[in-house]
Amino acid sequence: MAQATHAETNEIDVRTLVPMQRHQKIFELVDQLAPGGKFVLVNDHDPKPLYYQLEAEHPRQFSWTYLERGPDVWRVEIGRLLKAA
Repeated sequence: MAQATHAETNEIDVRTLVPMQRHQKIFELVDQLAPGGKFVLVNDHDPKPLYYQLEAEHPRQFSWTYLERGPDVWRVEIGRLLKAA
């Protein structure tokens, strides 16, 4: 898995993982985020279903910001909110 730091934000490229491992790895990263922490998810498709899964399991505890919307590369900044809403 490729990881790089861009402006103090880890960029996690899950395209190198088999699809079955992607959500598990992303959830591990979300669980490890300190309040105010964030990372950029790089994927080969729109990860919108992941958003719904995160919201169901961690309601109003994270931010989700699209940085790039395909068609070949999708980049989403995911962050843990300082306070749960």
